[in-house]
Amino acid sequence: MRAPPGEIMFPWLRRSHEMEVTPLDWAEFFGNDNPVELDIGCGRGLYTWKASEANPEINYLGIELDYKTARRAAGKLYKREIPNARIISGDAREILDKLIVNGSVQAVHFYFPDPWWKRRHKWRRLFTDDFADQIAEVLQMGGILHSWTDVEDYFEVISALLEHHTQFETLPRPAEQTPDHDFDYRTSFERKKRKEGETIYRGQWKKIAERTT
Repeated sequence: MRAPPGEIMFPWLRRSHEMEVTPLDWAEFFGNDNPVELDIGCGRGLYTWKASEANPEINYLGIELDYKTARRAAGKLYKREIPNARIISGDAREILDKLIVNGSVQAVHFYFPDPWWKRRHKWRRLFTDDFADQIAEVLQMGGILHSWTDVEDYFEVISALLEHHTQFETLPRPAEQTPDHDFDYRTSFERKKRKEGETIYRGQWKKIAERTT
């Protein structure tokens, strides 16, 4: 079933460029004071949907650049009237910079980002030093960044950036879990790659007080 028009799916779907450029008040945005987690590059929204259903005491905001894909993600939430999940379509860097209050997020999820395979396109990769700084800013102290990818080269880049970042501490890598059913994956892309026999690289990092050495 196709997702309905975006305007019908409000408040589950919004476009960042149509929103007031002011930091979001989470209590107003979600209608409660529960902790907030971000799903950056949420794609079709499998993680945002399943996590929000499994953890009703946590609010989830999915961020997706492609509007058609964001509509598909929001459609899952709209269809089920999930109260603790929302999707914003727009550039994650601009959303982090302009809409997210520093220190207001308990976790950031960054799963299977576009690897931009061609050498001349690698500058387009989202995860850079500046992006790591943005995540550090929005995370609360002790907050966790989760990142998974099937691209070893990209995982090594992300790991190196965070290992040298003064506000992140590397945590043990999550173990691979055996899914119980087809929706029991972190994302639809993880499902696809695991069924193809690909290796998934998983990491998690905790925000800490800035190191001086």
